Amino acid sequence: MEQPEDMASLSEFDSLAGSIPATKVEITVSCRNLLDKDMFSKSDPLCVMYTQGMENKQWREFGRTEVIDNTLNPDFVRKFIVDYFFEEKQNLRFDLYDVDSKSPDLSKHDFLGQAFCTLGEIVGSPGSRLEKSLTIGAFSLNSRTGKPMPAVSNGGVPGKKCGTIILSAEELSNCRDVATMQFCANKLDKKDFFGKSDPFLVFYRSNEDGTFTICHKTEVVKNTLNPVWQTFSIPVRALCNGDYDRTIKVEVYDWDRDGSHDFIGEFTTSYRELARGQSQFNIYEVVNPKKKMKKKKYVNSGTVTLLSFAVESECTFLDYIKGGTQINFTVAIDFTASNGNPSQSTSLHYMSPYQLNAYALALTAVGEIIQHYDSDKMFPALGFGAKLPPDGRVSHEFPLNGNQENPSCCGIDGILEAYHHSLRTVQLYGPTNFAPVVTHVARGSACPASQQTDRCPLPCPRNAAAVQDGSQYSVLLIITDGVISDMAQTKEAIVNAAKLPMSIIIIGVGQAEFDAMVELDGDDVRISSRGKLAERDIVQFVPFRDYVDRTGNHVLSMARLARDVLAEIPDQLVSYMKAQGIRPRSPPTATARSPPQSPARTPPASPLHTHI
Repeated sequence: MEQPEDMASLSEFDSLAGSIPATKVEITVSCRNLLDKDMFSKSDPLCVMYTQGMENKQWREFGRTEVIDNTLNPDFVRKFIVDYFFEEKQNLRFDLYDVDSKSPDLSKHDFLGQAFCTLGEIVGSPGSRLEKSLTIGAFSLNSRTGKPMPAVSNGGVPGKKCGTIILSAEELSNCRDVATMQFCANKLDKKDFFGKSDPFLVFYRSNEDGTFTICHKTEVVKNTLNPVWQTFSIPVRALCNGDYDRTIKVEVYDWDRDGSHDFIGEFTTSYRELARGQSQFNIYEVVNPKKKMKKKKYVNSGTVTLLSFAVESECTFLDYIKGGTQINFTVAIDFTASNGNPSQSTSLHYMSPYQLNAYALALTAVGEIIQHYDSDKMFPALGFGAKLPPDGRVSHEFPLNGNQENPSCCGIDGILEAYHHSLRTVQLYGPTNFAPVVTHVARGSACPASQQTDRCPLPCPRNAAAVQDGSQYSVLLIITDGVISDMAQTKEAIVNAAKLPMSIIIIGVGQAEFDAMVELDGDDVRISSRGKLAERDIVQFVPFRDYVDRTGNHVLSMARLARDVLAEIPDQLVSYMKAQGIRPRSPPTATARSPPQSPARTPPASPLHTHI
């Protein structure tokens, strides 16, 4: 018999229930009247969003928008998708920068201002649209009131107004469809004096209050009045949030180098109309309202035609896991001399009888989460940068368990045991080379064990037939203390590995400078080698010192470490499967005991073009 809702007892209270988000919210950012920091042009703005930790009140970067050239009034296309908790105060901070180079280091760019608010403040504003003044100057929280207090930073003056930020929030529907479409245009207005127009399209979805939110930009097609834009894909929820009859507005512009793009005209449609595909219903007149009012004989400024339209359901990380995809976890540990003598307490490898060292903490934090996605719980564990007994040869790819035939360890405890065994048997040496262990795991992701050669000192942990069909995905965790010595070879190995079902996590321990690691983590600038660009971003780097809790609460610190280093794995796995045209197989039934089937394949999706 069901209990009445008002009769819940204390014994039924679940302390973890508060960690389940009520919904996901998409935040759109626009700005008006930003400061102009460029002498011969306008600013090139970028917005960075930060969230504040519940336990230590520290600000952590959540994400960045794209950079928009030459404008003081940007409407950013890239959104921030966050979990919304009604019962929590979710503090947000938005920093604006004028980007002056390709460096991901924000200190190398001009600070334009910042604003503070809570997610509830945005959601609770009329139409879920919040406008706030941007202020130059860093802020700290008042210890008594908890409110942000200004302080001078980046040469700014506290309280100085420097434009407005407009934040819009919309709850995302559960729609997982992705629409792929292509457009062309005919006889657009000529806007350039010495040539034809350089047209591009901007798509907006309508909001419930009658306003519009930008959701996509096509690429620019140069010097033509009859452009054919490339095929692009966009989530249906981004286009109409699951409401097939919601108005979609499309504006046509002529691109100008200085950012003052000329408006050609606009038209409206809906997802339901677009879904009809190529037909007479999807040929749209491009109308410029001002021209129409001024000129009696005005007809239009050209036409835009839908050339193709297709929709398919977007596959998620969980779809692949439910379908049986296994994650193969490999760990590689730095045994170079820069770690210090393991017998001394100052060493990063020191084995205290009272607590785990940084290597063991990082390994445990990541391993305890990822181990549940591998059914056999057998994990290859490697070391690099040490002299091995009995002859003292230097190795950058040796098994921690001493077994050349099988470097796999049973569970995370097995890896820790093998790690402690190696510390007692090998001599720390150098240099810090990553390429051999990256190549080792990549080889295991790409070649059958039967194809090993004399150049492969260790057997491949998994064979290719089980990997290339999408049933397995490899994750390499590298824990290191120092500056990488073989950067060129490592970059080449990563570029080659980006084509394979593989991701790399790098955790830097100790107090060394890890600038080179940031280059390997291609979040902002995709890594390349010998002029060849990596097909995917597969590297995630974090410094361990950022997660050292001064209160001694290692549980919370390591939970944050694991969350941050593993956050990109689901998207990286899905991006590989999508690029290979591999769809998840059906989840196995409880009674079925048939051998695993390969995931279905579909042609690779067309690339997404959103940059101008």
